[in-house]
Amino acid sequence: MAYLINGVEYEADDLGYLLEPVYDDEAVRVIAAAENIELTEAHWEVVNYLREQYREEGATPNFRNMLKGFSEIHPGADSKYLYDLFPVGPAKQGPKVAGLPQPLGKGGY
Repeated sequence: MAYLINGVEYEADDLGYLLEPVYDDEAVRVIAAAENIELTEAHWEVVNYLREQYREEGATPNFRNMLKGFSEIHPGADSKYLYDLFPVGPAKQGPKVAGLPQPLGKGGY
């Protein structure tokens, strides 16, 4: 599988996650369209949070840590808020839409 982003083909795994991070905002638009997500400002806030976490930590947070970290910068964000944005799962679908590789691990604590 691959995505065509600004005329460049980027390889993705069988689940649609990019093999290497792509920080071009057009990547977000292309992948969101493939996921049937209509992007809003709220989506971009989560995307930017996940990209920042990936840059700092080399991975994206599991859902529990994502909820805790994101709610610190966006008071009032709860699990329903994040699932409304990324219904397949914020800690799985969020990184995919953000143009990041597949999260490692099964989540947990």
